[in-house]
Amino acid sequence: MSSDQSSRGGPGATLAPLTREIDLTPIQRKTARRSVAGSAIGNAIEWFDYGIYGYLAIYVSQLFFTFSDDQGGALALILTFATFAVSFLVRPLGGIVLGPLGDRIGRQKVLVFTIIMISLSTAAIGLLPSFDSIGFAAPILLILLRMLQGFSAGGEYAGAAIFMSEHAPDDKRGFFGSFLEFGTLAGASAAAILCTTLAFIVGDDGMLEGWWRLPFLLTLPLGLVALWMRRHLSESETFVDDAQEPGEKQTAIGALVSLLKNYPMQVLKLFGFVILINVAFYLVLTYMPTYLSTTLDQSTAESTFSLVVIQLLMMAVIVPFGALSDRIGRKPQLIAASIGFTVFSVPAVMLIQTGSLIAQIAGLGILGLFLVMIISTISSTLPALFPTAVRYSGFAIGYNISTAIFGGTAASANTWLIDQTGNVLIPGFYLAGAGLIGLISVLTFKETAGRSLRGNVIPGSDDAERVAAGEHLVGKVNK
Repeated sequence: MSSDQSSRGGPGATLAPLTREIDLTPIQRKTARRSVAGSAIGNAIEWFDYGIYGYLAIYVSQLFFTFSDDQGGALALILTFATFAVSFLVRPLGGIVLGPLGDRIGRQKVLVFTIIMISLSTAAIGLLPSFDSIGFAAPILLILLRMLQGFSAGGEYAGAAIFMSEHAPDDKRGFFGSFLEFGTLAGASAAAILCTTLAFIVGDDGMLEGWWRLPFLLTLPLGLVALWMRRHLSESETFVDDAQEPGEKQTAIGALVSLLKNYPMQVLKLFGFVILINVAFYLVLTYMPTYLSTTLDQSTAESTFSLVVIQLLMMAVIVPFGALSDRIGRKPQLIAASIGFTVFSVPAVMLIQTGSLIAQIAGLGILGLFLVMIISTISSTLPALFPTAVRYSGFAIGYNISTAIFGGTAASANTWLIDQTGNVLIPGFYLAGAGLIGLISVLTFKETAGRSLRGNVIPGSDDAERVAAGEHLVGKVNK
């Protein structure tokens, strides 16, 4: 039997069990918890990195891009966010290399590599001299380090989500997966709190004199903790049982070609939904402080305060939302959030730019609610789009290509559009468009809550075949 037949559920394919055994032994429960913790801490560090870059963008523009215009001008800020976007352009390369590697040698080994590279490259940014010290070498080195971060991140999130999902019980995958995104919010919130506190204590002048370096340097000890945790993790039974046979290993390019040939619709579904995920995440949690301070003329500390409140509230409800998706299914929750972004993004941004603190928090709260409804489920939804043998490749490649085009460019695109049009509602229109694209993608998803990830078929793809064979679907899922 060919690997294609097996993975696509064709004639002679081995059918996946509808559910995995949900009564875990104490050792299995401990392993699952360690897997979630090891995945989440790396994810937290990745988003801590992205967060501090976003919150410190004002200072980075004045230290590394002073050749472009007056100190902290619009062009310097656009170049700063363009440098942010450069790292995303490299992410697909990381996905193409690290995704197939994770399918061949294992998820755990790749996750150890990614956390080392992300930690070292982020800490190195904190050691860079400014443009005034070494000239154009400063922004060039910054760009190179961001590229290294991007390459490593190309394998980090996909690997962490897959590692978690393959260890989690089928009926609690949404619950377990929400902790991965809890780590995302924890990293972003820690970045916001740290940068805001520093700016409040030392002021803008103190930040420019050197305190901006501290958040970047803190990534190194955090990375050491994550490395220690990940080195003691083991592969899941799902991967061990269903990974490709030794004779079926592929090169990175071969895996990409095979993926696009055999699973084009799965890649396209993921691609479209990730547009919404990334536009929403980066605009709401990374770009918004800059939008509030530069477009709406708020102080750096004031512009961050509201967002910190929203992030902490999101952390409080993300696990209940993940557990809810196990009960009602992923699709109803994702459809509701997609419609919410489509309809309410512009009104939410109108509230944000009124000047009232209460209205601002309400506007951010609306966007935060729809965002947390999405991110609480993505770690359990997206890995289930692919069979085990190509799960890392499919997730990493599809996710990172979409992220490179629409996620990393969201901040610079909105900055440029506002500068060109003078319309401060641009982020609302941008989010609404992403919401519509995300809705179209979600409507094509199969419901996979409660479905097993084992058997090397796309979860849910063999339901009709099972019903015809007289089997019954198990679990509280939408048929």
